[in-house]
Amino acid sequence: MKILIVSHSDISGGAAKAAYRLHKGLMNSSIDSQMIVSRKNTDDFTVLGPETNFQKTLAIFLPVIEKFITDLLGRFKKGMFSPGFIRSSKIIKRINLLKPDVVHLHWTNGGMIRIEDIKKINSPIVWSLQDMWAFTGGCHFNNDCNGYQNKCGSCKTLSSKFKYDLSSIVYFRKKKTFKKINKLIINGPSKWMSECAKKSSLFNKNIIINLPNTIDTNLFRPIDKNISRKLFGIPDGKKVILFGASNVNDPRKGYAYLLSALSKLNIKDLILVVAGQSKPKNPIKTKYPVYYIPPVSDDVSLVQMYNVADLVLMPSLEDNLPNTVMESLSCAVPVVAFDIGGHSDLIDHKKNGYLALEKDASDFAEGINWVLNNKEISLSNNAREKVLNTFSYSVVVKRYIKLYKDILSNQI
Repeated sequence: MKILIVSHSDISGGAAKAAYRLHKGLMNSSIDSQMIVSRKNTDDFTVLGPETNFQKTLAIFLPVIEKFITDLLGRFKKGMFSPGFIRSSKIIKRINLLKPDVVHLHWTNGGMIRIEDIKKINSPIVWSLQDMWAFTGGCHFNNDCNGYQNKCGSCKTLSSKFKYDLSSIVYFRKKKTFKKINKLIINGPSKWMSECAKKSSLFNKNIIINLPNTIDTNLFRPIDKNISRKLFGIPDGKKVILFGASNVNDPRKGYAYLLSALSKLNIKDLILVVAGQSKPKNPIKTKYPVYYIPPVSDDVSLVQMYNVADLVLMPSLEDNLPNTVMESLSCAVPVVAFDIGGHSDLIDHKKNGYLALEKDASDFAEGINWVLNNKEISLSNNAREKVLNTFSYSVVVKRYIKLYKDILSNQI
């Protein structure tokens, strides 16, 4: 059985890491798996990236060109929008030359695959939805808009009031293309994403399943916190909460709610660690000491980073099945998050973390208080057990292998 994973990148970004981890898990299970990417960051020979310097340069500039054109057409857009109109015949030709039994699409934006070219793939397709783009008119998260359940238009992300706008054009291009694909299985890695796909007018007649992303639990594991804190210069003997600082200017990340929650706390010996950012010119203003951990590029450093914390904070307002939460729990660090998206797939309320009411900073603060002062429940052990039992290679990869076999035997 030959599986081909298709992703814009191998390890750059959360969606890419999810795809690459599945690829590694399949290979660990003796499955013939390869990966095709537009931008290759590893030296893994099983990952096929651009072959020439021209192709490498093109892979850098295509998403820039697409973004430039999209910005012109949607000057007042609020959030990420991808029209998927850049030709991708060379990638499709490469996919078909490999003759895989199953092509497994993940995040294919950034100028990687044009919508119309998906139907040219000869093999059965599984598409894991790392965000909502596949069934919307171009937005990656719907921004509290349910247009995707009908036919898009008057796009909220584009700040458009026109019924037949760019989102409407993208929607009908997808509708026309998807009808011509012989076998397209849609996978929502979270229950929430699966339900959204079922409600969408583009996929409501497709087979839709729910198989989660996976993680290497031998790598992401608990280690001595004293060692990790010493490594990053974090003082010991304190209660440490950690927050990932990437894209704090994106309202979807809930940064404003985090700051509001912190202002409501009154916890002795508390330290905030901001991960993924060096100390900025204008540091976070809070009554608690703040330490900064610059971006880390490798998983070994990432594991060390998680293990400095007693608690990880995830104030996102829209999310699928975030790697941050899965990685943290796998390192036996509980998480406080809003009860949105796929967070409840990962976090069992008051068992391995705390699910706060959506957009409720007071409840988020209550969650921080509750976790840090909990004396009765072994949240750390529960966090680790959740991942081992639900998201580890040994559990998840078997389910994907069964899916591929069922597709090839026409049982699905």
